[in-house]
Amino acid sequence: MLINLLCIALIGFIIWWFWLYKPTKDSSVDASTLILVKDGVYTPARIKISANTPTEITFLRQDKSGCSATVLLPDLEISQDLALDKPTTISLPALEKGEYPFHCQMQMYKGVLIVE
Repeated sequence: MLINLLCIALIGFIIWWFWLYKPTKDSSVDASTLILVKDGVYTPARIKISANTPTEITFLRQDKSGCSATVLLPDLEISQDLALDKPTTISLPALEKGEYPFHCQMQMYKGVLIVE
């Protein structure tokens, strides 16, 4: 009985962590801000950038998981491989106001660009 309860709790935690958890902390990004890819999350995961201004965002992958190896920005048709322990910079065009999600290829790591 105890093992069944532990398994149900573990399954609930996994569902929450990968599909329901949404970080609330916003962060402004500039040329020196790194988006850390580690422990199943992007940190920061919510990034504010200015509208109508080309911007660069930099990812630093420290997670060896295969899922963390690629970041996708589907609305911008961008797919970028991330090198392990090396910064990878992605140049973004001038964007209109809105929210642009980004994620790994399995959508387990999730983030959003908030363009204001």
